[in-house]
Amino acid sequence: MAYEVLARKYRPQAFDEVVGQSHITDTLGRAIAQERVGHAYLFVGPRGTGKTTMARIFAKCLNCEQGPTATPCNDCTNCREIAAGNSLDVQEIDGASNNKVEHIREIRENAKFGTHKGNFKIYLIDEVHMLSTGAFNALLKTLEEPPPHVKFLFATTEPQKIPDTILSRVQRFDLRRIRSRDIAGRLKEICDFEEVNADEAALLAIARGSRGGMRDAQSALDQLIAFRGKELSEEDVLSVFGLVSQRHLEGLAFALFDHDIPSILSAIADFDETGKDLERVLSDLIEHLRHVLVEAYSPNAGLLNELPDAQAGVIKAQAEQVEPARLAQLLDELIQAAERLKFSLSKRTLLETSLIQAARTAHFASLDELWLELRALQEGSGGVKKKS
Repeated sequence: MAYEVLARKYRPQAFDEVVGQSHITDTLGRAIAQERVGHAYLFVGPRGTGKTTMARIFAKCLNCEQGPTATPCNDCTNCREIAAGNSLDVQEIDGASNNKVEHIREIRENAKFGTHKGNFKIYLIDEVHMLSTGAFNALLKTLEEPPPHVKFLFATTEPQKIPDTILSRVQRFDLRRIRSRDIAGRLKEICDFEEVNADEAALLAIARGSRGGMRDAQSALDQLIAFRGKELSEEDVLSVFGLVSQRHLEGLAFALFDHDIPSILSAIADFDETGKDLERVLSDLIEHLRHVLVEAYSPNAGLLNELPDAQAGVIKAQAEQVEPARLAQLLDELIQAAERLKFSLSKRTLLETSLIQAARTAHFASLDELWLELRALQEGSGGVKKKS
């Protein structure tokens, strides 16, 4: 029997299995329960967050033999055919390879006919932004006034490329990047099913490396199981994907705040010699410092609730260590350095000089701060006395 990758094997089959997108699953479930289902929906979001999966589940909800229902049975013929991708009433179309006017005309002609055995004839167009201008124009009339048995479900990563005339005729749902804690939780469930022993630090490292994409995280887990078998550690994740541990990122941040140049240079040397991706190191450091900045300026924003307890504790401590305005300036310098690092021939040297400069920014007072302190001293002593 052919092997099925984890991302397909554990693809959600119902709304309650979708991770991190409750703002969409709840809305669609209520729309079905209240019989307020529109004729066209657009699912927007980064790759691997569940756009096409959400559309397929919605199609099952509408065409389930027990439905329309917010909880498809996943057992009837319609549900099984939609899940397998061979339903005559649910056509999945790749917008990249079916982007010409004649392809849309074919959809318009077929839409006139009734369903085979489902409640609706559903057209799911993935990467819809790839349609040509002529194809979008050909779709307009049908999209605005479709036959009552037709529903359109669109998915895209680039909504800005879709004409406003199309956007105004659909209900748009924006999928969020999934929190690392939620991704790690889902990976833990998969590991339990697959009888894989992975420690929490390893799963959190995978989640951090996926940048909010569940599919990327599951593909990474698949690769790691092939590499290491049934026992996975954080070091396995870091070595395979060239990542730096959260502990090392936190140590680098402490070194910046303490103006500990030797520790900074030693850390970069270690990253470079062990084959870490220095661009990714700087990107992850910027993300960590961004968390510190948010916590420093807005400790009640609830950011720490989304992070593992150990990481939240370090961020809180660092937020109390550095003055927020200096941290904002430091971050600005590192963001500019990240842009330069993409095109640098000597990434290690550029990273070293950038972090040394950032450490100076974090440690030494700026001219503005010195001026404000001088003014405060003058005001406290009644101002500068004039010579007679």
